Amino acid sequence: MRTEIGPAGDEDERYAVRPIPGSRATKPYRCPGCDQEIMSGVAHVVVWPVDRIGGPDDRRHWHTGCWSGRGTRKLTRRWS
Repeated sequence: MRTEIGPAGDEDERYAVRPIPGSRATKPYRCPGCDQEIMSGVAHVVVWPVDRIGGPDDRRHWHTGCWSGRGTRKLTRRWS
């Protein structure tokens, strides 16, 4: 697990980021970065706010590429 700046790009907004290997991705999720489905078996990342109420309960599954490009695009899904 690592921490990174969140989708808004604010230095004070830190998110925990945990990679999920394809072998552990057992069900589909909807990526908030592109609004496309992350199919089971596809490696991706799970992220959640570190310093906000909710913490791990607010975790979201992102395509790895969508999370990496979060600073150059807007969210397609509401983050709540």
